[in-house]
Amino acid sequence: MATTQPDTRVVYTEKLGPSVGMWILIAIAAASTALMVFPVWKTGAVILPVISFILLAWWLRSLGISIIVTERQLFVGDAHIDRRYVTGATGYEAEGARTARGPGLDARAFLMLRPWAKCAVRIDIHDETDPTPYWLVSSKRPMEFAAALTP
Repeated sequence: MATTQPDTRVVYTEKLGPSVGMWILIAIAAASTALMVFPVWKTGAVILPVISFILLAWWLRSLGISIIVTERQLFVGDAHIDRRYVTGATGYEAEGARTARGPGLDARAFLMLRPWAKCAVRIDIHDETDPTPYWLVSSKRPMEFAAALTP
């Protein structure tokens, strides 16, 4: 029987992928290549949109992020930090997130923002060796995410 260590228990998880609107935009962008190519290459008007959609879909999918909070660490995409450095977290709905991303933004902050996510969480960091004051991370469930980081 396998045992898990108590500090590795997952407290919160979220997968932040592209919205339906973003998928529609890349479908339109790929289809528009047919209009550009059709006058000079009729076969290409079928082939190029398919190839364009595959490449754009691969790129868009790569922009998705995973958020995992364990009892000991926070993982956001490829970045991670020990929770002992997390001093607080604040969830922002749409308007608050807009302010946090714009006029309220500190240039030293670590950003993991996605244009299709209107909400965000500010994660305050205190590490004497790191000048980053906080992380600002997009989230679909900002209040739940912030609560998972608050002791």
